[in-house]
Amino acid sequence: MKRLVPLLWLLALAGCSKQPPETDPLTGGNPRVGQQLIARYGCAACHEIKGIAHSDSKVGPSLTDMRSQGYIAGVLPNSASNLVKWIQHPRAVDPKTAMPELGVSETEARNMAAYLYNQ
Repeated sequence: MKRLVPLLWLLALAGCSKQPPETDPLTGGNPRVGQQLIARYGCAACHEIKGIAHSDSKVGPSLTDMRSQGYIAGVLPNSASNLVKWIQHPRAVDPKTAMPELGVSETEARNMAAYLYNQ
């Protein structure tokens, strides 16, 4: 029994680390892949994003804790489908936005939205 107690303690501690789900139920995307895509597309050049290296820019709004935001870019109610739409085609939503069209596919946008909702 004495050997079992440290093992149970280690298992309990391992369960405490927050890992994002493999598939996010809201977006249908993979947050782990989304994190890589956000880094690859350079979103941190303009946004503060938890978990992304060098993402302390203040050019655009912070994307930390995106799930609790009321609106996306101040114009769309915050929903998974609206976030995917915004990531893919921000200028179709707001022609005056500074956010560029990056050529993000729908699958990539779903993965990126999944990360933003699960960070």
